[in-house]
Amino acid sequence: MTESTGNSASRGKESLRLWLRLLSCETVLEQRVRTLFRQHFEVTLPQFDVLSELERADRPLTMSQLSKELMVSNGNVTGVIDRLSKNNLVRRVRSREDRRIQYIELTDEGRREFRLMAKKHEGWIRDLLAELPLDDMRQLQELLLRTRRAIAAAGH
Repeated sequence: MTESTGNSASRGKESLRLWLRLLSCETVLEQRVRTLFRQHFEVTLPQFDVLSELERADRPLTMSQLSKELMVSNGNVTGVIDRLSKNNLVRRVRSREDRRIQYIELTDEGRREFRLMAKKHEGWIRDLLAELPLDDMRQLQELLLRTRRAIAAAGH
């Protein structure tokens, strides 16, 4: 085996290890946050994501716009919107120009509830990562940014 072949094999194994570590960290964090949202607010993580996107946009969005921003199908968003609407956190509003288009907007209750959720969410993440020193967090953020750029550049 040549040196470059050995490096390639080693790089392959290290790449797999990195992928598994990233996946396991994301899985543990996501499971814990899902549980906390369910326990404290009786909402799912996708519901929180929709509320977050509507708050961030600060304007009504169509189902297609929400789907694109959340990187999910229109069908997935429809079910989430149905549940949020039932709980009076969002409402559907028909376009005045084109009755086929529906906009989704936060209700006043939805905006208040989201802000409470967001504050709790920030605290949960802070607590879950409390053992990681601030300098390590900053370094990890930079490394993950570089990783994301490398993945995008690879085009696979």
